[in-house]
Amino acid sequence: MSTFGGLNTAYLGLTAAQQGINVAGQNIANAGTDGYTRQRIEQSAVGAPARTGLFTAGAQAGQGVSVDGIARLGNSFLDAGVRSSAAQAGFAGYRSTQLQQLEGSLNEPGPAGISTALQTFWSSWQGVSNHPGEAAPAGVLLQAGTTLANTVSAGYKALDSQWTRIRGETQSTVATLNDAAARVAGFNATIRSVTASGGSANEIIDARNKVTETIASLAGGTVRDNADGTVDVFVGGNAIVSGTSHRDLTLSGQASMGAPGSAVQLGGPVQLEWADRPGVAVPLDGGKLAGAVSLLSPAAGGAGGAISEAAASYDAFATKLMNDVNAVHRTGQSTTGASNLDFFATTPGAPAALSLSIVPTSAAGMATGSPGSGALDGKIADAVAQIGAGQGSPDALWSGIVTGIGTASQSAQQHQQLADAASTAAVGQRSSGASVSLDEENISLLSNQHAYQAAARAMTAVDEALDVLINHTGLVGR
Repeated sequence: MSTFGGLNTAYLGLTAAQQGINVAGQNIANAGTDGYTRQRIEQSAVGAPARTGLFTAGAQAGQGVSVDGIARLGNSFLDAGVRSSAAQAGFAGYRSTQLQQLEGSLNEPGPAGISTALQTFWSSWQGVSNHPGEAAPAGVLLQAGTTLANTVSAGYKALDSQWTRIRGETQSTVATLNDAAARVAGFNATIRSVTASGGSANEIIDARNKVTETIASLAGGTVRDNADGTVDVFVGGNAIVSGTSHRDLTLSGQASMGAPGSAVQLGGPVQLEWADRPGVAVPLDGGKLAGAVSLLSPAAGGAGGAISEAAASYDAFATKLMNDVNAVHRTGQSTTGASNLDFFATTPGAPAALSLSIVPTSAAGMATGSPGSGALDGKIADAVAQIGAGQGSPDALWSGIVTGIGTASQSAQQHQQLADAASTAAVGQRSSGASVSLDEENISLLSNQHAYQAAARAMTAVDEALDVLINHTGLVGR
């Protein structure tokens, strides 16, 4: 190696060490940055120039070090695991939250629940059976019946409100998903350009990874890496991002819950569709959107959406309550001798749970006694009071509804806990290899600082040798 070549070798060592210091410093500065993946410089030895002639054998000194690039120490398999677990956590978390709200709207057990209203209603009938025709017990019964009907109606309205809110949230989530897809396409374009020009796009890749994780948590998206540094993102088996372009999704279907079993629900469930392929549902295998769409599904005999199924249960309860009470009430007569009287009524074409109302307005409209038994007979009122204790009663039906919703909520919470644990574990596994270790970076920083000093000393030594050769190795003509 020539003396001047030694200067270049030392210079390459200086620049390599300087870049190593810069990268270590950047890692330390971003140790707390969410989504940041640690980096390392990639180096290789510069070989000696090829020799020709008689003296080509033997070891030769190299020409220093070359910085080939800055590597991003990520793992695509661990990244995929994080996205997959995020999809399941997004699905389980949203369903759990909404089912807990659904369970809370029942107000069971508690003074504002239907169970308490039922007990008060049946006991009010017992009071009427002891004092048929009297205004005070009849007034208590009318109030208890009205409270029961209002409690059922309020519960149904709470479900309708929750359905409408979820529908609006889902619409916003679709917009967020489309925005995320557009951002990934934009990142792809930038990364392709930076990579093609020989630059480092590591920070942009980190940012893109965060967005693809967002897509996975929303719609269960999967990612495929391309050779040019871009990625394709798939939702439901089709690409929502392909290179630098993206496709939009839309939410279609009914805008209101409607009545269980009505034409509004049967006309078409809420579903996710491609904007350029209307009418074709996008199959989702995870994410918040999958959880929301599952909750918005119409009632289907127990296999439909949780909210619509609960509304159908309210409707079935109100119908049974009305039919059971009216069936007994019609067999009696009032203190005025009127017979074939209804106690409950509903509005035709409207959900029974929403339109349940009380027919009598006073004691004269209540059938309390058996026909021909006189005004003081309370046998029929007593029979109505016993409906709640009978087998297959409205109380038993309501208890089953509450138990079913509670069980579904508990199951969803357990699923959420497992999904969250899996997501935390996946993030931890990735972080163990991709996150910044301050101890490791400090070692790297010290190593590169010493390498820089060593290269500087080598350059100083070559400089001094050249100074001796040039300025102190004799003078011409002396």
